[in-house]
Amino acid sequence: MSTNVGTGVPVQIGNKLVGDGHPSYIIAEIGINHNGDIDLARRLISVAVAAGCDAVKFQKRTVEIVYTAEELAKPRENPFGTTNGDLKRGLEFGHDEYRLIDRYCREVKMPWLASCWDEPSVDFIDQFNPPCYKIASASLTDDKLLRHTRTKGRPVVLSTGMSTIEEIDHAVDVLGKKDLILLHACSVYPAHYPELNLKAITTLRERYGVPVGYSGHETGLPSTIAAVALGACCIERHVTLDRAMWGSDQAASLEPNGISRIVSYIRIVEQSMGDGVKRVVEREHPIIQKLRRVPAAS
Repeated sequence: MSTNVGTGVPVQIGNKLVGDGHPSYIIAEIGINHNGDIDLARRLISVAVAAGCDAVKFQKRTVEIVYTAEELAKPRENPFGTTNGDLKRGLEFGHDEYRLIDRYCREVKMPWLASCWDEPSVDFIDQFNPPCYKIASASLTDDKLLRHTRTKGRPVVLSTGMSTIEEIDHAVDVLGKKDLILLHACSVYPAHYPELNLKAITTLRERYGVPVGYSGHETGLPSTIAAVALGACCIERHVTLDRAMWGSDQAASLEPNGISRIVSYIRIVEQSMGDGVKRVVEREHPIIQKLRRVPAAS
């Protein structure tokens, strides 16, 4: 795997550029936090709109492909039945639900995308003309899925949680670097702060020469803001109406106030970063006159 210093050219997602010198692209990950309820999904989309996010994301699976029959048959009490299969099928939206999601997102002008866990799911989502595809950390080693996703000719956002640098090397070789964004992540739900290793954002930026972002599964806000300061150009955080709701991802999600604060703080950090050139700003000149006892040497 050859290394390239820098982040290369920005990637265009819809009408926005993602990369150095551009505002962070903020994705509200609805995922399966809709709990199989289309009305709850619409409410979560509205939360993302109110917060000022750039896109919302769902997850799409063909249950019988992604899970073995043995896994689906395992006992698991849930709102949809008594087996793991009942749960997985209950959380899966079909064509009618995604048609409603697509219509609502168009009404509120919120782009939407999905992480697809199998090839038929990629084909299914493609009919809705998504601005890009997301590949989950769990799918990073699925070469067939990576190649099939690339056949759609759309930008790809790849999460790198639970992956070694050698596995990421291979995935990047399979996908190619054109229109590719990597997301540093720690795939624990919720993740603890010592597990986040945010400095890996710099490692990925320098190694691959593509835009790099951050997918956070921690419960708080500061580390995500720090990720932006470290150069993350794309941010993904799970959203929920209430972290105490039923569901496996709710506890690792942000409530409406949290996602709104994340967006606000990120925009403040972006304004604060500057260009790195040390200079005296205009509003400092009267302070120099007032406070500096010894003038600068001429």
